[in-house]
Amino acid sequence: MENAVPFPIPSEEDESRRALRKAVTMRAQLRDRGTTRFEIEVVDLSVTGFRANTGFTLWPGTTVWLTMPGLAALEAVVAWRDKTRYGCAFAKPLHPAVFDHIVALSRR
Repeated sequence: MENAVPFPIPSEEDESRRALRKAVTMRAQLRDRGTTRFEIEVVDLSVTGFRANTGFTLWPGTTVWLTMPGLAALEAVVAWRDKTRYGCAFAKPLHPAVFDHIVALSRR
């Protein structure tokens, strides 16, 4: 099953979220172990993770590195997948100042 996910896909209004999410629109790059980088669109962000769209296939449980303009790569794990939508959890939560900086960059 290509679209099977081990975790339920959260709804937009999921009240069980542990961290504030901000809608963003930002081009970024993602890579997993041993592959080249590919383009993604980050569509929301929290200090604990992000949601993105891409045509590339990733599987839940895959470790990835997110690279956004002007920032070092951030390690994350793919938590869920729904066709071309992905939810990823950061290995280490973002510092609130870094989170605010990324959100501000996305609005430029």
